[in-house]
Amino acid sequence: MIRAESLSKTFGTVQAVRDVGLTAPDGRITALLGPNGAGKSTTLRILATVLRPDRGAAWVDGHSVADDPDSVRRAIGVLPHGAGLYARLTARENVAYFGALHGLKGAALRQRVDALIDQLDMGGFADRRVGGFSQGQRIRVALARALVHDPRNVILDEPTNGLDVMATRALRDIILELRAQGRCVVFSSHVMQEVATLCDDVVIVGQGVVGFAGTLDELRRRTGESDLEEAFIRVVGTEAP
Repeated sequence: MIRAESLSKTFGTVQAVRDVGLTAPDGRITALLGPNGAGKSTTLRILATVLRPDRGAAWVDGHSVADDPDSVRRAIGVLPHGAGLYARLTARENVAYFGALHGLKGAALRQRVDALIDQLDMGGFADRRVGGFSQGQRIRVALARALVHDPRNVILDEPTNGLDVMATRALRDIILELRAQGRCVVFSSHVMQEVATLCDDVVIVGQGVVGFAGTLDELRRRTGESDLEEAFIRVVGTEAP
């Protein structure tokens, strides 16, 4: 489970996140939505221990992101916006390197990497260098890297951005399987169809503040809109921050 209370983060004169709270339970997919600049990525980076909040607190499986970041990193897998892969390494080497950073080694590491290559259908390109990969291939490698230590919590920052239809469908199936395994999944997206297809819960952030948190049905009832895109606009308004 991932939980946050009253998170705030300021960069210079810009307050990116202001009093954000959320709860993402195990075995459910929670979407973090908002216009560009609303504070989604900053919130996710705080949860992933990349940034430290100015105020507030967050926990992953009961571990504080500020006070116990090492435990949080063991409990969480992160697919950042922009995969950040090592272009001169093969897909297999990228995944194995991160497995080693998490303490896996020897036969256990090789077996885990092989299992992910099979699970994510990476066999055709596992031993090619990542430079020159398609976006879909890069996302699969980055996701394998995020899952190599078998985390119970997974954060995905716009995972389908730039993917074609078939790659998007394949990634959706993987996300649904993560939920079926009882993991906590949090992801951000601008694609309302994707949210409607995948998500159990939604948190909508506008100008750094949570405007709504609850299930999709609760969002529709509150806004009086059956269409998710219209419901989203009702919460955040028509103007981007």
